[in-house]
Amino acid sequence: MTATLDAAVEPARLSDEDLSLMLTIRAFEDKLLELFGRGLLNGTTHTCLGQEYVPVALEPLLDPADHVFSNHRGHGHYLARFRDPEGLLAEIMGREGAVCGGVGGSQHIRRDRYLSTGVQGESLPVAAGVALHLKRAEPGRLACVYIGDGTFGEGAVYEALNIASLWRLPLLVVVEHNGIAQSTPTEAHLAGTIAGRAAAFGVGHLLVEGADVPRIRRALAPVVARARAGEPQIAEFRTHRLGPHSKGDDTRPPRPARDDWLARYAAAHPDQVERLERAARAAVEAVAADVAARPPTRWERP
Repeated sequence: MTATLDAAVEPARLSDEDLSLMLTIRAFEDKLLELFGRGLLNGTTHTCLGQEYVPVALEPLLDPADHVFSNHRGHGHYLARFRDPEGLLAEIMGREGAVCGGVGGSQHIRRDRYLSTGVQGESLPVAAGVALHLKRAEPGRLACVYIGDGTFGEGAVYEALNIASLWRLPLLVVVEHNGIAQSTPTEAHLAGTIAGRAAAFGVGHLLVEGADVPRIRRALAPVVARARAGEPQIAEFRTHRLGPHSKGDDTRPPRPARDDWLARYAAAHPDQVERLERAARAAVEAVAADVAARPPTRWERP
């Protein structure tokens, strides 16, 4: 079954809590790019600029005992679940207080029932295996896995969907369909549709257009409930990745302001955005200053 949540004409007013979290994720990602530009970070990072609303809309529908599997573009997923910019930035910078001791960096995070990795397609079969365990040992819990449209080039995705449907696993697949796989447009790498793939396996499918968090949450609630009951589901978000794939590898032309949920929302609710954005950026600045002053983890020491 496929359903569609169309984009709202004008963004509904968000709660301060939801908007503050979305703006904190935006400020965090902007800060990472700044720190890289100043040579203060090593390795790589993949920001979720423009996609912040996806995990914020979903997270209240998840239980702390649910398993969440993220990916290389997972800072927003982590922050929506744990509200912990200090631990995440310390991890990325290799400083004391790092959530994984400084060995995971930007992409590989494990905390409680949350796991992110940088290998495309890997997390879906792992999530299916965990969903099988939950079905047997913890009925009512689910495995939620975030993937992108580019992940549908991996054979493991189809094997996992097949097993999930056959065995009626409590699995929720959240697709952040941002129209580009690293530097390859979707139309150049994906034949057919994601809805068509869901239908082929007998998996439920919801297409989400727009970034109206309250409407998205209402539409997702029955989808999440069906997944918990052993009817695997795909929630496909048509979203936009505003930043580069990594730090500077963006071959696309500049994006119009209408592609950014924040620009659209700020035009409708300028006072709320100005107030909460100022607070979010100040908080992230304070976190960055604090973390930068900490000693490195033992893994980062010469």
